[in-house]
Amino acid sequence: MIAELFEGFDHVLLEVLMAVIPLLVFFLIFQIFFLKLEKERIKNVLIGIVLTFMGLSLFLQGVEVGFFPAGEVIGELLGERENTLILLPILGFLFGFTATFAEPAIRILNYEVEKVTSGSISKNVMLITLSIGVACSIALSMVRIVLGIPLWYLIVPGYGLALLLIFFSKDRFISIAFDAGGVATGPMTVTFIMAIAVGIAEVTEGRDPLMDGFGMIALVAITPILSVLILGLIYKWKESTSS
Repeated sequence: MIAELFEGFDHVLLEVLMAVIPLLVFFLIFQIFFLKLEKERIKNVLIGIVLTFMGLSLFLQGVEVGFFPAGEVIGELLGERENTLILLPILGFLFGFTATFAEPAIRILNYEVEKVTSGSISKNVMLITLSIGVACSIALSMVRIVLGIPLWYLIVPGYGLALLLIFFSKDRFISIAFDAGGVATGPMTVTFIMAIAVGIAEVTEGRDPLMDGFGMIALVAITPILSVLILGLIYKWKESTSS
């Protein structure tokens, strides 16, 4: 049983090592020429890098043996049920909301935003905003798979609306919004939710998993941008009404 759980773990270790080594090299270069940190801080950084390596390796292995297969099975079961046009968007919204709450990168972004803005933009407000945005994108992706809507029908208007909102939202929200779009497409969403989408496309008549199951991440990248820009409009409206 244990051997099955760690099957292919050597490949995961190599991938994580290739991701961590460049960061370690950059840190050492900056330490030698610019930072000049004390030995205690260098020790803490190196320990942190080791813990990051171990954590990422175990997480990705867990994704490989747990999240991705489970997502495909869930997707296939949901796709075979009746009333999928009603059921899938609702469940997609719940899956997207939950996955965003569990996304580590989003929590880091929210913490940094709250710290830099001195608490004027709460991390909890950001978390709820991004969770709703991702949840809407997952629900929309489920509708797209069931109805066979071409991806560009949603992508082009989505980015067009985002570019339009730039001219009306507050400046600080614009930068946060486009970072949020990248952060939202993290390991939880990519591995678990995408697996569900592919599983649904595989069992839905007339759908191609390659053409319809993928493309979901593109939508996930748009909706957090839109949700944060809209949040900026709300903040702007509240400031104008209170002044």
